[in-house]
Parts: sequence; structure tokens; C-alpha cells
Amino acid sequence: MTASEDRPQEPEHSEAAVGCDLCEAARFTHWYHEDETCWITDCEVCSVPMAVWKPHGIDPTQAEITHMLGHLEAAGKTRFGDEPFTLDREMRTIPDHWHAHARDTEWFRLRMARPLSRYTGVGVNRVER
Repeated sequence: MTASEDRPQEPEHSEAAVGCDLCEAARFTHWYHEDETCWITDCEVCSVPMAVWKPHGIDPTQAEITHMLGHLEAAGKTRFGDEPFTLDREMRTIPDHWHAHARDTEWFRLRMARPLSRYTGVGVNRVER
């Protein structure tokens, strides 16, 4: 039994989860990774890698956070190469579902100018639209 199974989770189809864009998990942009804990995709708003905890809520265990941030860091290295980036855990737009972003130094200035990626599968080469 994993730590996430030890504590009650909000039901998958709760009212909050039904209206949550992250719970929808639409496959529009590139997906770097997916497992039983999270998925890592390009954020549709910022066009940078984003880790999303699969259950709807804001309280993953420390082990789950470490797991997700490790995969997010790997996605950041894939996306930005040797360029510096930071892991940003501030949940600005969707404060009731845990997620984090890998942000390069130019993310805010370029967020509307960068071409979005498109979904072609999980863990495959990133393709822009």
C-alpha cells in the first residue's frame, strides 16, 4: 500500500474534480511522462513543463512531491537543455489541485509568443504546432 492509499482522497468525480481543468488531463500539449502518481506535460497557459498530481487535491505526501519534482526537473532539462530554470510550486491559476512548473528565466515574457507543443504520445519527441 502506498502512502497516498493510506489517506482518504477526494472522489475522482467529486464536484471539484469535475470542474477542474487539471483533472480533465486533456492531451493537447506534449507529455513528457506519466505514471500512477503524476503526469508531466507542457502547460497550455505558460508553454513550460508542468507536473500534475493525479488525485484532485493539494496535499501529496513528501515522497510523492519528491517523485513529481524529480520527473519535472528531468522534463525541464529535456526542454531547456543547459539553460537555467527553476521549479515553481506556486499554484496561481488552479489553487485547489497540486501542480508545479519548470520555468526558464524568460517564461513570463515569452509565454504568449512561444508556439504550443502538440500531443503525439507520452515520452516521445516534442513537436510544436
